[in-house]
Order: sequence, then structure tokens, then C-alpha cells
Amino acid sequence: MTTQPPPPHIEFDGRPATEETLRIPALYGFGHFTALQVRDGRARGLGLHLARLDAANRELFGLPVDGDRVRELVRHALDGAGRRDASVRVNAYQPPGATRTTLMVTVREPAVMPSGARSLMSVPYARTAPHIKRPGEFGQTYYGVLAERAGFDDALLTAPGGVVTEGAVTNIGFRDGDSVVWPDAPALTGITMALLEQGLERAGRPSVRRPVTLDGPDGAGRFSAAFVCNSQGIAPVRRIDDTVFAVDEELMKDLGAVYESAPEDTV
Repeated sequence: MTTQPPPPHIEFDGRPATEETLRIPALYGFGHFTALQVRDGRARGLGLHLARLDAANRELFGLPVDGDRVRELVRHALDGAGRRDASVRVNAYQPPGATRTTLMVTVREPAVMPSGARSLMSVPYARTAPHIKRPGEFGQTYYGVLAERAGFDDALLTAPGGVVTEGAVTNIGFRDGDSVVWPDAPALTGITMALLEQGLERAGRPSVRRPVTLDGPDGAGRFSAAFVCNSQGIAPVRRIDDTVFAVDEELMKDLGAVYESAPEDTV
């Protein structure tokens, strides 16, 4: 018998969710969010998460988001859920007529990315304003479902011309000799991606952004290995469509060490 995970704990501006407040995400989906993993009340890249929320809120609603307020709300929600380890999501909304941004904090069980090598199906889809992380991405979910039905683990989004941009819910990187290559294309710079870029630089390892396509001289097949990453972790890629990659254990070990070296901040 499959055990169902407990329901999420949800708060709006520090108060338990009600039928009225839950109408906000149900009826006014225009907004943005960040997702983070908290362990023992600490999170890697917390400053980057707070900066992401503030920048997106200024762009969408013309208002700042105070980082101290976000931390206070996350702490309150963790206490309300009785958790020190958790998956946390902070959504920001501004319903029509409101003059203040509503912050919804959702606390769930902690999560980690599956450790097995991933298979990706390329799909022709590019997100609008991809630099903003936002809910309700129909296209990503749609193509992710199609990829799973076709026997893949997830979808790989591509722009016209087969330009690789990002995974449906991940960033993708490649190994080229001693370098880590990130696709130079419109995509969300994930927090884990940013932490890996910073950590590789500290370690004296090259990390560059270059155009990557599915085929041709800049095709994904020219790389010796590939991986995906998001807030849940890092995993190797074993194939993109019919292009097969070897699992580079050395690369994965190095990336794991770089990520673990990123400082953890108290929420």
C-alpha cells in the first residue's frame, strides 16, 4: 500500500491558509516564486533566492520584496509545520486592486532529485520571460507529461533551430574537456546553477556559457557528458533523444563537492 505524503502547510503573510486566501493563487495566477530546500533551518544560496524574489516583484508589480520579511515568514511557516527539514516555496501575488504583495509560503516534506541518470526528450518550447520563475507553466507540464509517456524522464526545452535552453524544471550543463558548458540561451538561471558557477570559479575550474544545439557543430553530441540541476540536487543525463552520454562519475563527484562547499545560511 502506497503511503501518501502529508498535505503541505500553507500560510499567507504569516497566517494559516483559508478558503478566502486560497482563492488568490486559484483565481489570480499571475505571479512568481522561488523554491528551496531547507535542512536544519538552513538553506544554500538564500541570498540568491531573496534577490530573485525582489527582482521579479519589482519587474511584475513595481514593488520590492523585503528579504527580512521573507525570512521571517519562512521561519514562521516552518514552525507552523513543525519542520526543520523541508521543501519550501515562496510565491508572490498581487491580486487586482491590491497595493501590497501577498506572500504565500508552502512547506512540504524535504525532497532530493532521483540519483539515477536521466533521459530527456527535446521539445520545441520556449518560455515567455524565461528569467522569471513563475507558477502555472502549462507548456512545461504538458511537454513533461508527453516525455514521460514516450519513456523519458523529462523534457528538454529548445528554441527555434534546435537551440537548447533548459530542462522543463532544471538547468542543463555539459562537460567539454575540463570545462563545464551552460547553454547560452534565454533561460532561468537556477539557484543551484548559480552556486555551481560560483563554486567552479572559486575552485579554478572553467565554467562558460556557449550556444548549444541538438545537432550540428555546436550539437549536444560533441560533449562527453551532461547533467541537470535544480533545488533538489544534481543528476547525470544518459541521453537526449537518441544521443547517448556516458555517466561521468568524476564530473558528478566534482559537481557534488562544489555544491556542498556553498555556504548554508540560516533562514
